[in-house]
Amino acid sequence: MRTVYVNGEYLPENEAKVSIFDRGFLMADGVYEVTSVLGGKLIDFEGHAIRLSRSLNELDMRNPISKDDLLEVHRELVRLNEIDEGLIYLQVTRGSDGDRDFAFPDPETTEPTIVLFTQSKPGMADSPAAKKGAKIISIEDIRWGRRDIKTVQLLYPSMGKMMAKKAGCDDAWMVEDGFVTEGTSNNAYIVKGNKIITRALSNDILHGITRAAVLRFAKEAQMEVEERNFTIDEAKEADEAFTTSASAFVMPVVEIDGVALGDGKPGRIAPRLREIYLDEMRKAAV
Repeated sequence: MRTVYVNGEYLPENEAKVSIFDRGFLMADGVYEVTSVLGGKLIDFEGHAIRLSRSLNELDMRNPISKDDLLEVHRELVRLNEIDEGLIYLQVTRGSDGDRDFAFPDPETTEPTIVLFTQSKPGMADSPAAKKGAKIISIEDIRWGRRDIKTVQLLYPSMGKMMAKKAGCDDAWMVEDGFVTEGTSNNAYIVKGNKIITRALSNDILHGITRAAVLRFAKEAQMEVEERNFTIDEAKEADEAFTTSASAFVMPVVEIDGVALGDGKPGRIAPRLREIYLDEMRKAAV
């Protein structure tokens, strides 16, 4: 039985409740963050806190908690649930004024809803999947235009995961106007020679916290990084490919739409970046 956090209270998970009129439930009017825990410490908490504030600002939603208090809640949930390796999920919604309406409720009288819970995932850093590599399919990207806001509107990414599963694969990369945007829950990269290629930041993709760290470490390791659009056909001809996310860190990609990359095994760059990322982020964990 986990202890969760709901609107200022630590509760057993079976006692946690939010209103059926909450706009997160009715309208997907909410944002979220997922922070990894390694060795009982938080990975890149600062980056997630900054992105949370940005998402809330973009939706004109009030932040119900200070960064210092949010850090304390994260740490307390890690302690109460004895998390060594795992995740902390955070969601903030516009709350509920007691009924359903398309118009936003008055922020002066309606408190946002904030919930957090943990997921224990032993062995997350030493994942066998990262040694094997992921197989992906490509699908059309039909999401809304503000993918830079980390909202809880995750129906199509969930459908994409299921399309991949049905095809016997692990994930899907989404394609818009002929170019890869991102994975269903991760940023996408290809490697040609010693050059790492990934789509530039815009409203079209999520501004990944892990993405920012990995690209910084890549440049510090004297790897060349090019931020530009690339196609699925270009990806199929790449030497290797990978994704980044807070929950999977750096995940090698070994197959795209049935075409093996290289020898069909993780290449040289992605495993090295995963190693660097985990080493450096463990040092900086709080």
